[in-house]
Amino acid sequence: MSTPEPDQPEPAPAPEPAPAPEPTPAPEPDQAPEAAPEPDQAPEAAPEPEPAQPVIPPAATSGAGTPLVLLHAFPLDGRMWAPQVEALAGSYQVIVPDLRGFGAAKEQAVEEAGMDLLADDVARLLDDRGLDRVVLGGLSLGGYVALAFVRRHADRLSGLVLLDTKASADGDQARDARLEMAQRVLAEGTGFVPEAMLPRLLGETSREHRPEVVEKVTALIREQDPRAIAGAQRGMAARSATTDVLASIAVPTLVVTGEEDTVTGPEVGRDLAAGIPGARFLLVEAAGHLANLEQPEIVNEALLDFLAPLWV
Repeated sequence: MSTPEPDQPEPAPAPEPAPAPEPTPAPEPDQAPEAAPEPDQAPEAAPEPEPAQPVIPPAATSGAGTPLVLLHAFPLDGRMWAPQVEALAGSYQVIVPDLRGFGAAKEQAVEEAGMDLLADDVARLLDDRGLDRVVLGGLSLGGYVALAFVRRHADRLSGLVLLDTKASADGDQARDARLEMAQRVLAEGTGFVPEAMLPRLLGETSREHRPEVVEKVTALIREQDPRAIAGAQRGMAARSATTDVLASIAVPTLVVTGEEDTVTGPEVGRDLAAGIPGARFLLVEAAGHLANLEQPEIVNEALLDFLAPLWV
């Protein structure tokens, strides 16, 4: 009889094969760059700058009576009229705005502050103050704006004062110099501007004998925003002549020019006055381009005499 074989252990079940790992998705290829324009495809034109938005210039007002609006020179602000405000506010309502980007109008700076734009700003200021007609005065840049105002809003004038300014447009050299300063001031700031401008703004007498005037003008220039200086330079470079409007000026007009003004000198002032029917001309001795600051007593007396018969 055969001996039974010992019990054999049952074989362990074979392990189930591990599930195959899911394949890792291949990364999506980078999106192909947009196709370059065909060589003969014209490039798209650069978008035109947005037009400047209408604003009301900030303005300081002193006194009451016939309104006199005084527009400042470049590159200063309304504070340059302090001697006139002090002398006139006892008898007149003296309104002194800051033009785009200058002084209190810093946030209103634009890339190009054109003369028509600034003239329309002044008209909006009159609307805001409820003034139908005013005596308008402007020096240098302010004079350019005043003449643009004549072209666009002549019916709102009862008198006109043009100080150290002109009606002609810039020549090529002057225009290029303005655009060069506009670029430079944005790149470097205002530090170089007083040195560049003082010989043009102040007469020799003031530069040599009136240090307080030199200091005041220097401080005002340094406080201006570079964008304001650049915008005004571009606007003045682009301005058109206003000689064609002179003969149409039908309100009393006073033209004032500093004897030592090398920018708009005595002959320029005389020619400007000669082109305006009935205009008076005043030559201010020992004064340059900023006659109102260099000889304030003479300018104040002339303004008081001019304004006395005017009522608004």
